Amino acid sequence: MNILTHYQRIGGEAKVRELVDRFYDHMDELPEAYGIRKLHAADLSGSRQKLFEFLSGWMGGPPLYTDKHGHPMLRRRHLPFPIGDDERDQWLHCMRLALDEVVEEAALRKELEAAFVKVADHMRNQVAVRPTA
Repeated sequence: MNILTHYQRIGGEAKVRELVDRFYDHMDELPEAYGIRKLHAADLSGSRQKLFEFLSGWMGGPPLYTDKHGHPMLRRRHLPFPIGDDERDQWLHCMRLALDEVVEEAALRKELEAAFVKVADHMRNQVAVRPTA
């Protein structure tokens, strides 16, 4: 039985790069993504490269990120940035748009989106304060 990885199913390196580029294009251009955009450097090239390297290994392709930087420790690396529900939702909005544009296979889009929701939810480090009546 030959089971393909997400990396293979999406189309390999070129498609992972395209997904990352579309994601960051949306983050950079959409006013509704301002909350997460302002958490990034003015030049997104470093962020683009790191996400590409991470997703390569995360999707079952070459472990570029771990080879270069060690274990991702995603939550720990994101702790310096305030990430609450709004930031999570903005990140997911940009990623969903990118997935819709880049991933041709509907089942793969759904699988990746479900996985991204879990990861994005895990990155939250701010608790929303709800006003009391």
